[in-house]
Amino acid sequence: MRYKLTFVVGLALGYVLGTKAGRERYEQLKKSARQVAQNPAVRNTAESAAQQGRQFAGKAYHAVSDKVGDRVPESVAQRVRSLRDRSVNGAGEDDWGTSNT
Repeated sequence: MRYKLTFVVGLALGYVLGTKAGRERYEQLKKSARQVAQNPAVRNTAESAAQQGRQFAGKAYHAVSDKVGDRVPESVAQRVRSLRDRSVNGAGEDDWGTSNT
């Protein structure tokens, strides 16, 4: 109960402070976030992190599939095959609009 009360108080406090900050502060934060996201160093770091994530996911997939083998339900196997085919066939972007390079 104490945690729920703390959460609700924090939510209310955030709402009050957010409404006091107003639209102008929101636009400032949005502009700053956009500038950071467009920074080439940030973009390169994010892309290399995504590439490493894809590599680790591929290794994990192979390790799991070697151990699990044919015991995966057909619906899951079909979904994995369709995702793999989509990325291999050169669908340039994923669901979030980022490249898979």
